[in-house]
Amino acid sequence: MTSKNLLVELLVEELPPKSLKQLGNSFAELLAGSLKAQDLIAQNSEITTFASPRRLAVHITHVVMQAADKSVSQKLMPVRVGLDSNGQATPPLLKKLASLGADATVVPDLKQEKDGKADVLFLDSIVKGTELADGLQNALEETIHKLPIPKVMTYQLADGWQSVNFVRPAHGLVALHGTEIIPVNILGLIAGRETQGHRFEASVNPLLLKDADSYVQQLATEGAVIASFAARRAEIQQQIAAAAKKENLTPIDDDALLDEVTALVEHPNVLVGAFEPEFLGVPQECLILTMKANQKYFPMLDAQGKLANKFLLVSNIRPTDTRFVVAGNERVVRSRLADAKFFYDQDRKNTLASRLSGLDKVVYHNKLGTQGERIQRVCAIAQAIGLQLGGETLAKEAYAAANLSKADLLTEMVGEFPELQGTMGHYYALHDGHSETIAHAIEDHYKPRFAGDALPRNRVGVCVALADKLETLTGLFGIKQIPTGDKDPFALRRHALGVIRMLIEKELPLSLDNLLQKTKEIFGDKLTDTADIASPMHFIYDRLAGSLREQGYEVQEIEAVLSDLPEKLLEIPRRLEAVRAFSELPEAASLAAANKRVGNILKKVKGDISDKVDTNLLKEAAEITLYETLSKVKLKADAAFESGHYKESLRELAALKEPVDTFFDNVMVNVDDTDLRANRLCILNLMHQTMNRIADLAKLAT
Repeated sequence: MTSKNLLVELLVEELPPKSLKQLGNSFAELLAGSLKAQDLIAQNSEITTFASPRRLAVHITHVVMQAADKSVSQKLMPVRVGLDSNGQATPPLLKKLASLGADATVVPDLKQEKDGKADVLFLDSIVKGTELADGLQNALEETIHKLPIPKVMTYQLADGWQSVNFVRPAHGLVALHGTEIIPVNILGLIAGRETQGHRFEASVNPLLLKDADSYVQQLATEGAVIASFAARRAEIQQQIAAAAKKENLTPIDDDALLDEVTALVEHPNVLVGAFEPEFLGVPQECLILTMKANQKYFPMLDAQGKLANKFLLVSNIRPTDTRFVVAGNERVVRSRLADAKFFYDQDRKNTLASRLSGLDKVVYHNKLGTQGERIQRVCAIAQAIGLQLGGETLAKEAYAAANLSKADLLTEMVGEFPELQGTMGHYYALHDGHSETIAHAIEDHYKPRFAGDALPRNRVGVCVALADKLETLTGLFGIKQIPTGDKDPFALRRHALGVIRMLIEKELPLSLDNLLQKTKEIFGDKLTDTADIASPMHFIYDRLAGSLREQGYEVQEIEAVLSDLPEKLLEIPRRLEAVRAFSELPEAASLAAANKRVGNILKKVKGDISDKVDTNLLKEAAEITLYETLSKVKLKADAAFESGHYKESLRELAALKEPVDTFFDNVMVNVDDTDLRANRLCILNLMHQTMNRIADLAKLAT
């Protein structure tokens, strides 16, 4: 059957820019997927997505007018139910056949096949292939229903009676199979070949599409629209690079902003605007954020990475004289920057310290008190961490930084731009005369904010950042505010990963158990009576296991190292590398299996096992050899372990393979003689302890 290319376009009012890219991809994938499931498109069909502020569209190659007929075999019922003793159809069978559009005339042709233990009747039939009009109608309805729309709008159709729900009011539907219109309808619209170009710059409006393949070309030449999201994005990117190069400046790289701007324009035109140099006295983070967030401009930096007083705007029109467009945007940005400057000037009239009392009036959580109370807890935790890492000096600095860490929440600038919390605290701390160390710590205590983010720059910042995250985890777990499924309103997963990264990457010799215990003590009676540190601890180790899997470690390796929950996370990477090296030894598989066997034997022992082997009770040659070898191996393995040479420690275990294998081949552990049995269990226990100081090697056994 010959095939043609298919175009489907839904013309709508301006779509939410932050959702457009996903909506466009989903529209194409869902529609094509439904058509493919109905055998209306080929396996090698090419699917091209289009998405602009006013349209969602898809172009699909090799689409047939009707799917091929299919042979199907339908299971009916057991033979004993469908046929009587004379082989005639029973009422249940006739009823079943009727429901399938057949009658008693097909009974002689029914197949009988084994299905489990019973003989079953099957009806073979030919199902007519779906016609494109029906298949596309089904695909459209399914696609509209499944689109990932964050919030729907309800609007009336032209008849004034019916209402429909969609992301934005829809005004046009195109469905072309080659040159032919496919008669489908959706959202009160009937498909045709008419669409709309650019609101102001189209040379033809409405625009009549010749066929499915002329869509891109006609929209571009007659409609002044770049239909493809990817092509439009690339065009904006190229124009931005060219405009910035002409100014000898570098545009700020922001993929999210580029996506959003691409979703706002159909005919992009990048222009250069400027503002007064006096605004550069405001911290550049404030200016950059207000230009990006409020105006969707691309700020530019000079060769030193400092903000320049020029920016790039992406216009949706291309007038001959662009001066009015630029001037209008400059006028708007000037007022935005003036607001930022006003906030900055006003905020500096009061010190951070003077704002602390105001935090006592800000509720953090109704069960955990105010932000003021929270700050006191963070101060105490940061001080305790500082004491462990650097003594009184670091503890004092950590306390001071923690005390001021949340004060900028009450500033005008952070009130307007919450994203600047910490950043403004840094600038205001320097203005108040605090050291750069304290200022950096105030800014950095939120880090890492996201995956791959930098860690705090100095040890004071590390102390405060750790304290802040430990307080959050312990407090919220302590009042049973635990993440469930995808819901994590307090970002506890991110906090846990932050704790993990700091302890490991900063190589902090701190015990996670002790940190959580100290944090719980600092909370006092704020937490529930049943609150413990086990829940947040296991939560952190679960996040650690997930992070290690993403880094490429094998599940068995991770389980082996984390099975005993090592207190000092900084050791975990070296333990993992040691386990990986051990796994490559020829003796590894045998020793892991033996270790698992020993563990199973020891689990069944009731009572305590002596920690000292009685050499006078060593009878068999195999147990004598094992004990002598174990004594030498333990000495070397323990010495390597204590000095932190984990690979060498595990490598020493290789010498145990032959003695262990011989022992299990020739010696019975659970003998009737209680003294002899206890002594052999003691040997096994000693071996088990020696083998599992770094990781539970039994986890490596397959």
